[in-house]
Amino acid sequence: MKARVYVMLKTGVLDPQGEAVRHALGSLGFDGVQGVRQGKLIELDLADGTDEAVIAQMCDKLLANTVIESYRIEVL
Repeated sequence: MKARVYVMLKTGVLDPQGEAVRHALGSLGFDGVQGVRQGKLIELDLADGTDEAVIAQMCDKLLANTVIESYRIEVL
């Protein structure tokens, strides 16, 4: 089975990478971009029947810094 974990900075946490992307897009003529939040996508190949709670434990312990990041799990 496959699962995807989307990790993003929490609202209110500064995102310097996102701001750099927004600035670069403006420099390239894309003036309508008012904000960019950059995150990461982690795709996991797991044994069939892996419980979503186990995936959440992976996120809490390693895949996301839960102090400043939130995550969303999608089981495919």
